Amino acid sequence: MKLIHIRNFSIIAHIDHGKSTLADRLLEITGTIEKRKMREQVLDNMELERERGITIKMQPVRMNYSFEGNKYTLNLIDTPGHIDFSYEVSRALRAVEGCLLLVDSTQGVQAQTLTTLNMARELGLTIIPVLSKIDSPLSRRAAVKEEIVTLLQCTESDIVETSGKTGEGVETLVQTIIARVPPPKKEIETEVFRSLVFDFSYSNHKGIIVYMRVMNGEVKKGDVLIFKGAKRKFTALEVGFFSPEETPVDALVSGEIGYIVTGIKESGFASVGDTVSDISDSHAPLSGYMNPNPVVWASVYPESQDDFALLKQSLGKLRLSDASFSYEEESSGALGRGFRCGFLGMLHLEIITERLHREFNLNLVVTTPSITYHVLLRNGKEVTIYSPAFFPEHGEIVKINEPWVEVKIFTPSEYLGAIIQILYGYEAEVGETESFGDKRVSLTIHMPLRELMRNFFDQIKTVSSGFASMSYIIGEMREADVVRLDMLVADEIVPAFTRVVARRTVEEEGKKAVERLSEILPRQMFVTKIQAQAMGRIVSSHTLSAMKKDVTAKLSGGDISRKKKLWEKQKKGKKAMLERRAKINIPHEVFLKMMRAD
Repeated sequence: MKLIHIRNFSIIAHIDHGKSTLADRLLEITGTIEKRKMREQVLDNMELERERGITIKMQPVRMNYSFEGNKYTLNLIDTPGHIDFSYEVSRALRAVEGCLLLVDSTQGVQAQTLTTLNMARELGLTIIPVLSKIDSPLSRRAAVKEEIVTLLQCTESDIVETSGKTGEGVETLVQTIIARVPPPKKEIETEVFRSLVFDFSYSNHKGIIVYMRVMNGEVKKGDVLIFKGAKRKFTALEVGFFSPEETPVDALVSGEIGYIVTGIKESGFASVGDTVSDISDSHAPLSGYMNPNPVVWASVYPESQDDFALLKQSLGKLRLSDASFSYEEESSGALGRGFRCGFLGMLHLEIITERLHREFNLNLVVTTPSITYHVLLRNGKEVTIYSPAFFPEHGEIVKINEPWVEVKIFTPSEYLGAIIQILYGYEAEVGETESFGDKRVSLTIHMPLRELMRNFFDQIKTVSSGFASMSYIIGEMREADVVRLDMLVADEIVPAFTRVVARRTVEEEGKKAVERLSEILPRQMFVTKIQAQAMGRIVSSHTLSAMKKDVTAKLSGGDISRKKKLWEKQKKGKKAMLERRAKINIPHEVFLKMMRAD
């Protein structure tokens, strides 16, 4: 296949701007999927993606299209839109030459649009602006076009108008991709096979499957290859492309996107950004990717310690398909052996723990999410704290530093006042405000990452009636006034519920946590006390009544003393159970609900 007839591109957009629907129409118009097999969001093949209506994993697909007497191969990599999965987007963009910047004509340019656009610009990609949902009665074509022109410094004629729902403008879009996106070029002048690994998947039968972009040469089944970074040799058991299911071919050549089946069943050595090449390749590896920096930490423990080995194996397999989370082993006196995991955001944390539960049938104890704190102790030692359970006692601390973030909020100007009003409650500092397009403003603020995690995004959506959007970047470390908040159940601290909160809100947070836990914790056979403790004192308490059983139901009559004897016997039994400190059974769902308490 000639390089001149290949086009590699990606779709980038803010969440819910119609990206998956447009991808469906592209697959239809190119005949990649038969109409009888079509379904909505066909590239979102994960159960969680279809349930939530969001894209979580990037998905490559090859399409063929004839135009002006030539046959073209169009390689699309569909990407997520949520900011927590921005690392997926960055990896996809390194494997293509162009991207479609999709903007919803009913909403306009959003904060995440800017974040993904900057990624594409830094990589020097050809950017094609696309206006979506033009069939909607709420569409503001003229105003949103003006925003795009201002953003990209382009002309209105450069913008392609489409509707993923009706298919209007999609044929024009395909032809625009062929005309504007440049064909791929060889990385260096060599015919030796070299490729960039941008993703993995794992199969129990095939082992590790490498998703890669061929940069030079060609690869065939049976070729002996090497991971240049990991220095691991293997034989290609199968090569192919995505249509969107895996489709074997005889060979993949320079410029194409596809997969290689390695047959390797062990994980831990392979990483995205590595170079897979022929063993005869003597050139330096490709530059690869920067490692993502986790912003949210949580510890994950198996409910039963017998499942520790399975959890370790499952995390290794899951990290192949999601390189943006990290994990390392840790142990807790109360919870046993587990793993401290780093994530790119709260949604990312929720998705990973849910995948572990569904895909590997694991029941987990997930600790309350936290961030990284730098703590100076009275003995002069400075420690880095990733888990609230290991946060030092109140009297041992001299100084605490925490990360701050720079947040950019896009909103219609009429909601600006309401947004500014809630910022004080999140310790935010208001920065620059600038007008952007038709009665819309961009607001820059600085705030603790700790506060950003505390339901901030949902609050912004609520006060702006869903019209505002936001993106953020990690900034500097600043001094923090925070304390450790412990949760006690039946007078025993539950490390998984420990969190770090602002001193000024500790009583409010303690009360909310106690109320939440008392609502979702199943009743026990005995009276259970639920308490929140901070700075050496109880800040909130609630007593959960015992599960009731009518022990006199079998008595049909007789003297009341018979019933009293049974009630007294039941009372003594419950008291004895409480004195023996019977272990409280906290189900897996309770930990997940507490994690999502806000």
